[in-house]
Amino acid sequence: RNNKPVHEKGYTTQLIGADAVKYINEQSPNKPFYLYLAFNAPHTPYQAPKEYVDRYPNIADLTRRTYAGMVTCLDDEIGKVVAALDKKGLRENTLIIFNSDNGGTTNAMFAGQMADLSKTKLPCDNGPYRDGKGSLFDGGTLVCALANWPGHIKAQTVKGLIHAVDIYPTLAKLAGASTEKCKPLDGVDVWDTIAEDKPSPRTEFIYNVEPFRGAVRQGDWKLIWRTMLPSSVDLYNLAEDPYEKNNVAAAHPDKVAEMQARLETAGKESAKPLALLWIGQTAMKSAIPLLPTDEGLYTDDDADPAPPKIANEH
Repeated sequence: RNNKPVHEKGYTTQLIGADAVKYINEQSPNKPFYLYLAFNAPHTPYQAPKEYVDRYPNIADLTRRTYAGMVTCLDDEIGKVVAALDKKGLRENTLIIFNSDNGGTTNAMFAGQMADLSKTKLPCDNGPYRDGKGSLFDGGTLVCALANWPGHIKAQTVKGLIHAVDIYPTLAKLAGASTEKCKPLDGVDVWDTIAEDKPSPRTEFIYNVEPFRGAVRQGDWKLIWRTMLPSSVDLYNLAEDPYEKNNVAAAHPDKVAEMQARLETAGKESAKPLALLWIGQTAMKSAIPLLPTDEGLYTDDDADPAPPKIANEH
């Protein structure tokens, strides 16, 4: 808390919720504030207070019953945050945005270090969408989100393209803050899409740019490119095939080449992954052989095996 480690007993979801309520209660009604509230639930490990697990005796599987309890506890804490805004008289002047960070876990590798896979049945269900967390298919990348601001947002479902990086420029514009002096932003202002369901100014998603895989969406076209040998390319028309069942890469080689070129450009522009950077630097200093082309994975100072420092330069 306030950049100092704290050790408190309790369930993390409830501790975080209580801190958020405390923060709201301390705010002046006449001074704007921004609260970024990142709950860890319903992430692994799958644990919840007994009273929440016991609410779902009709769910036979213990892990899924626990997961339901985790989500219910999360819902209760978010309710307390909204109630705190109401009590302070701030509700009518507050924009609330809620979103997840990835699809539900469907791969055992994400079950958590504490999980006993002989007893744990993965509890998540991404419906008809393919795969889940860690995947570049929509089951892993298309997530739930909502926005609420009384009197400012119509009650509706919006289907325009919105990426998490769009939140910052959108909020800055609403707050009357200029981003002209910022470094170039990947995000765009999507307020008219959120509030009025107008066409989104976003036409492209760069899902991931990693050393051995990447994905990009342009309009309704989505390309998934795995470069680890044997390499593979998937191309989907999401308007016709939203659940990514029919790979049409062979039928559209020009589109594949165009989108691969876009990923190549994004890869050249992207910062290198910090963990991989450190592994590569350490291997070079220790004369540990990696792939012969791995020089491209390291930093501007490959002789320095220290992990890169992260700094806010804005």
